[in-house]
Amino acid sequence: MPALSSFTFSGYLLSRAAFQRGLALVYLIGFLVALNQFRPLLGEKGLLPASEYLQRTSFSESPTLFHFFPKDSAFTAVAWLGIALATFALLGFSERYGAWVSILIWTALWALYMSFVNAGQTFYAFGWESILLEAGFFAIFLGSADVAVPKISVWMLRWLLFRVMFGAGLIKLRGDSCWRDFTCLDYYYETQPIPNPLSWYFHWAPQWIHRAGVGFNHFAELIVPFAYFLPQPVASIAGLITIVFQGFIMISGNLSWLNFLTMVLALTTLEDRIFAFLIPARQTVLRDPYMVFKYAIVGVGLLVAYLSIDPIRNMISPGQVMNRSFNSIHLVGTYGAFGSITRPRYEVIVEGTDEAVLSPSTKWREYEFKGKPGDPTRAPPQIAPYHLRLDWLMWFAALSNYRQQAWFVHFLAKLLQGDADTLALLRTNPFPNAPPRYIRAELYEYHFTTPEEKKQTGLWWNRQLVGPYFPAVSLQSTGFRNLLESRGWL
Repeated sequence: MPALSSFTFSGYLLSRAAFQRGLALVYLIGFLVALNQFRPLLGEKGLLPASEYLQRTSFSESPTLFHFFPKDSAFTAVAWLGIALATFALLGFSERYGAWVSILIWTALWALYMSFVNAGQTFYAFGWESILLEAGFFAIFLGSADVAVPKISVWMLRWLLFRVMFGAGLIKLRGDSCWRDFTCLDYYYETQPIPNPLSWYFHWAPQWIHRAGVGFNHFAELIVPFAYFLPQPVASIAGLITIVFQGFIMISGNLSWLNFLTMVLALTTLEDRIFAFLIPARQTVLRDPYMVFKYAIVGVGLLVAYLSIDPIRNMISPGQVMNRSFNSIHLVGTYGAFGSITRPRYEVIVEGTDEAVLSPSTKWREYEFKGKPGDPTRAPPQIAPYHLRLDWLMWFAALSNYRQQAWFVHFLAKLLQGDADTLALLRTNPFPNAPPRYIRAELYEYHFTTPEEKKQTGLWWNRQLVGPYFPAVSLQSTGFRNLLESRGWL
C-alpha cells in the first residue's frame, strides 16, 4: 500500500461511506417530495408559480435550471433525474467507479436540488434546505472509495454540524424565556408544527422529564459541539451524543429531515472502529487524491473560511438571526431552530359547502390535511423524514393572517375549482363529486386531551373556535374574483 500524505485521514472510510449513503437518502427523499409536490405548489398552474417568480429575479440572484425551462415537464424530469442519481449514490455506485464519477454525481445532485430550492420561494424557505445543499456541496470533495479521506472535507462537514447545533443552542438561550427557566417542553410537543403519534405521550410526561430534556438540549447544543474538533475518542463521543439527541427529537415530532440530516452529519465525527461491530472491516488499497483534486479542496476550504465570517458574526451578535443564507448558492449559512415556542396551538380549518344560499344553519364540511391536526379523533401521523410543505405553511398561516400568506387565497380558489393537483396534497376531499359552492377558513385553538379525557372519549385533541380566518366566498364573490383576476389566477 502506498504511503498516504498528511492531507488525508486514516480510520474514516466507513464513516465516509455511512455519511455518503445517509446524505444520498436525504437527497432521495427531497427529490421524491419535489416530484409529488412541486408542480401543485410551484408549477405553471401552482399556488405560487415559479415561472412568475423567476421572471422577477436574475440567474445570479437565484441560480436554477428552471430559469431556462420553467415548465412542468422540466420540474418532473429534474425530479426523476434527481431520484435516479440519489438512488445510484445510495447503492454506493457513485463511489465504486472512481473519483471523477463521484464528483460528477454529487455535483449533479447539488445543482439539481438547488434548482428546486431557488425556485421554491416560501415553500422551500426552510433551514434544512440550505443545510442539505451545503452538506451536498461538501460531499463533492469527499472522494471515492479508492481515495483516502481528505481532512479538509471532513473539517468542513464538522464545521457545518457545529453551526447547525451551536446556532440552535444560542438562539434558544437568547430567545424565549422558557428556555432559560426550563419550561419550554411544557408546550413544545403540543405546539410544534406537526406532532407525531408519540407527541401526546411526551407532552404528558412528568415535569422533571421536561426540565431534564431542556437541560440535555442546552448541553447537546451549547457544549458538545466544541468537542467535534477535539482528538478521538472525544469527537466520536460528541458525535454519538448528537445522534442520540437528534434521535429523541425525531421520535417526538415531525421536523421533516432536519433531525435525520443532522444525525448524518454527526457520522463525520465517528472513527471506523465505531462501525466495526456492524460492518466487517475490509483491507482496501487507498491512494492520495489527485493533485488537481487536492488544489480544489484547498481552494474550497479557503472559500469556506472566508464565507464563515458572516455566520460567526451572526452567532456572536445579540441580534442573531436563524436560518439565513448569505449567498445564492446556500454555502456557509447560519442556522437555528425554535428560538421561541408558541404557547396555545392555533389551526386554520378550511371548510366548504355545496349549499346555494348561506345561512346560520349551513352545513360545512372540513378538508383534512395529511399531517397537520384537524379532526380531533385522528391520531397525529408519522411523516418525518418526509416533508409535507403545504401542511407546514398552514402552521405558519395560523400564526399570522392570510394577507401575509400570498399563496392562501389561490389555495382556496383551487379548492373551489376542484383542482386535482391541489386536492392530491390533502388527505381527504369532502366534495368528491363536484367542487363546493362556497369555501371559508376558521381559526381554532387546539390542546391535547388529558389522559383522563383521552381514555373516556378517545379524542386526541380538544379544540375551541376562536373566530373566522377567511370569510365565506364563492368564485362569483366580487372582491374575491377581482383579486384572483388581478393575479392571473382565474
